[in-house]
Amino acid sequence: MKKIRRLIRRIILFFFISSILSVLLLKYIPVYFTPLMVIRSFEHIGKKQKPKITHTWVSINDISDHMKRAVIASEDQRFYMHKGIDRVAIEKAIEDNKSRKRARGGSTISQQTAKNVFLWPKSSWLRKGLEAYFTILIELMWSKERILEVYLNCIETGVGMYGVEAVAKVNFQTSAKKLTAAQSALIAATLPNPIKYSSKSPSEYMRKRQRHILNQMKTVKLPD
Repeated sequence: MKKIRRLIRRIILFFFISSILSVLLLKYIPVYFTPLMVIRSFEHIGKKQKPKITHTWVSINDISDHMKRAVIASEDQRFYMHKGIDRVAIEKAIEDNKSRKRARGGSTISQQTAKNVFLWPKSSWLRKGLEAYFTILIELMWSKERILEVYLNCIETGVGMYGVEAVAKVNFQTSAKKLTAAQSALIAATLPNPIKYSSKSPSEYMRKRQRHILNQMKTVKLPD
């Protein structure tokens, strides 16, 4: 039993040290691969399709302010106010879901970044616990600007596409820096399910979401 307890302590210690070092390292270097990219590649192989990853890392300065406002407006309007986990948004989501056909979550951009970079997409109590842990770490170690930069570079934006630079090039033949307000809102509109929804061939439902996000973007202020 002593050996087992010693082994468990070592595993736990290794996890904490490696996770802290990983978060610290990714504070400075680009994130070129995520667990989701690997998982999607295996899903393609399972369907006898060629794995596809379209991803180009760009600096936060090379991403349109319209795109920043769009994701904040659609995903996390209190991004600059909370410390990673937004209880106000969670409580509102619970209340809203009582009368909504489509349930919405209360995950913040920080939580989504933690999930995208360090964990896996399938929800479980274990993943939720680890997500909260990594969210606290990145909020402590990274600036809000860095969190937003990593988020915008790692989100799934279509089949085999990751990050806003990829979707800007493939779907709009432009760069992330030159995305218009309308294009940014359309990309943000697909984020609940970028495999199902397309910013290249948007449905009327996507157009409706785009208009709503464009309206919400007017209230989003970015720091100087």
